[in-house]
Amino acid sequence: MSNLPQSLSMSAAFGGPGPGPGPSIPSASGAPPNKERKMASSEQLVLDLSNPDLRENALLELSKKRELFQDLAPLLWNSFGTIAALLQEIVSIYPVLSPPNLTPAQSNRVCNALALLQCVASHSDTRMLFLNAHIPLYLYPFLNTTSKSRPFEYLRLTSLGVIGALVKVDDTEVISFLLSTEIIPLCLRTMEMGSELSKTVATFIVQKILLDDVGLDYICTTAERFFAVGRVLGNMVAALSEQPSSRLLKHIIRCYLRLSDNPKACDALRSCLPDMLRDATFNGCLRDDATTRRWLQQLLHNVGMSRVPALQAGAGFDHMMVN
Repeated sequence: MSNLPQSLSMSAAFGGPGPGPGPSIPSASGAPPNKERKMASSEQLVLDLSNPDLRENALLELSKKRELFQDLAPLLWNSFGTIAALLQEIVSIYPVLSPPNLTPAQSNRVCNALALLQCVASHSDTRMLFLNAHIPLYLYPFLNTTSKSRPFEYLRLTSLGVIGALVKVDDTEVISFLLSTEIIPLCLRTMEMGSELSKTVATFIVQKILLDDVGLDYICTTAERFFAVGRVLGNMVAALSEQPSSRLLKHIIRCYLRLSDNPKACDALRSCLPDMLRDATFNGCLRDDATTRRWLQQLLHNVGMSRVPALQAGAGFDHMMVN
């Protein structure tokens, strides 16, 4: 994407009706009048974020139409006071997290702010600026909640969407930052108690962390970390045997397969991989998913048929757990 122009104007249209029949007549700046109006409208909405009286409507309009902006993220990041206004929205609801008193209206409003932060996290020009400012840490109190009410679930899911946008682009620097925080235990908590959708996004985040060599090494460095992840994955497999979800199962199997790339983890999986992944429990669930069936086949091959040299005393997870 192109860099933000000095005028902070957008290079993509902002909704609204298209130009009428026939060619548009350029203005003095060279842009069609309709496009100029749309760019001015987008800039005005961003400016409105800094006005408490106008912020709620601006949050709603920008989050609803953010896909229509090509360079909304640089505009949000570089315009004066905008990120501070979004963080103010987030911090303002901390007091209602515990005890849980979050209303649907409060949840919707802060989720609109989170949607704009996800836009910033997704953009190549602002992603690292977003990380360097440690903005993901402001979302962690939302991931630490346990209420299963819809306002809280919506809040967790939208917060996970921001983290998911960060890991979607394979970047070791992003993974290293997240591993320096408590993102793994927070994701594991959601994988245990969230809705199917939030479980899926949290598992996707763990999967993307594992797919990076730094992430895999981190999880497999200690027995405690490996078995914490393995226990949650195992519990999820057991739950899926009663309420199947092919989408969630796909991410779980990919996590197991990636863990099997580590020799110590592969050795441990021989004894702790759920039996339901070894038998025909999920045959129906995976009938139309050739990719996941292939992953599962490779996982079982790695765990049951590959020859891994015997680990020396002190090198394996079993020894570490005994100690």
